[in-house]
Amino acid sequence: MIVYLRLAWRNVWRQRRRTLLIAIAMGIIMTLLVFYDGLLGGFEQAIYNNAIQLLGGNIQAHALGYNAKAARKPLLPIHNPNRVIKAAESHPDVIVASQRIVTGGMVTNREGAFAVSIIGIEPEKEALITPVAKTIIQGRYLQPEDGDAIVIGKGLAIAMNVDVGDRLTVVSNARNTQTRQRTMTVIGIYDVGVPSVEKTMIYLSLAAAQRLFRLEGQATEVIISLRRIGQEPTVIRALSQDLPEYELSSWEDSFPELKETMELKTSVMVMIGVFMLGIASIGIFNSLMMAVFERTREIGILGALGLRPFEISLIFLFEGVLIGLIGASLGAILGTLLNAFFAYYGMDYSAFTTLTEYTALISGRIYTQLVPHKIMQHALTVAIISALAALYPAIEASRREPAQALHYV
Repeated sequence: MIVYLRLAWRNVWRQRRRTLLIAIAMGIIMTLLVFYDGLLGGFEQAIYNNAIQLLGGNIQAHALGYNAKAARKPLLPIHNPNRVIKAAESHPDVIVASQRIVTGGMVTNREGAFAVSIIGIEPEKEALITPVAKTIIQGRYLQPEDGDAIVIGKGLAIAMNVDVGDRLTVVSNARNTQTRQRTMTVIGIYDVGVPSVEKTMIYLSLAAAQRLFRLEGQATEVIISLRRIGQEPTVIRALSQDLPEYELSSWEDSFPELKETMELKTSVMVMIGVFMLGIASIGIFNSLMMAVFERTREIGILGALGLRPFEISLIFLFEGVLIGLIGASLGAILGTLLNAFFAYYGMDYSAFTTLTEYTALISGRIYTQLVPHKIMQHALTVAIISALAALYPAIEASRREPAQALHYV
């Protein structure tokens, strides 16, 4: 096998210019794939991390039985939430853990009634991670001592024709299904650039929510915010050992639409990348087919020396794979350097934050992520595609009869 590889390596560099052109084409595509993976990782952290914090944290802890009724957002108090917070914040990957009361309800005024999610929060903790606190365009964010005060989104403010200082009636059900309502003052309006959120999510202090729903000293969930997306399984495994009497779920379970969006983007890019590599592999196919005709006499000599057809085809197959691996190595190096550069300096994306609903959650710069296992996956893909491109020329070479090949002119 080593002998065949040495022969293939020597043959690869017979036509240096041709080999380099094909390898560079494969390398450029590989570079783009590696860079896209890093860019996608940066987008995930910049967009989806903000979306996750906006919707409810990387991990949520609930009382047993909550997830079976989660669609109804039940007011099911969690036992001893401070224990969950203490356990979570002792983990090095956790930024903050905070209590919440979350349920559904309505807000009404003379303009009508609008269905919303009512979210009672610990303002001092959530101000560290939520985009809402950073995007107040009128008034101010919540404070722990706020009483009958709410923060609403720009979309809801426009729909209800309200401004800071106006009053809205919040209506919902307590645990015993008794209707609860309270007139509250709008103290702040946020604009995260996501209309579907702004129209449906209102915030009040945890203390105010406890009074409204008669849950004094209680909470219905603890949200846990992590430093990076992807750390959820590790943290859940660690916390599950200390908190077996709680239901722990990640954002992937709570917000499956976000996960589906991320997976869709990755799948589309993989398909595009394979298609581009397929086009580049035509160069390998043409190069090896040309080599078969150029080296017909050589193939005859190899056959006359005793090499079997399978062994001759193996040499040509190795040539295709080696060209692909040269391109993959070049692309891996360039892609990693490109990712490292933008991981350090970042990419200014502020001019494009209005392109789609979710890009509004980008703070201004994208920092790419280094994804080593993706590089290996792409290198393997390049090797497989190169081998497939070299397969027919290799078979064609093995079919040459030594006697005829030796007389080929």
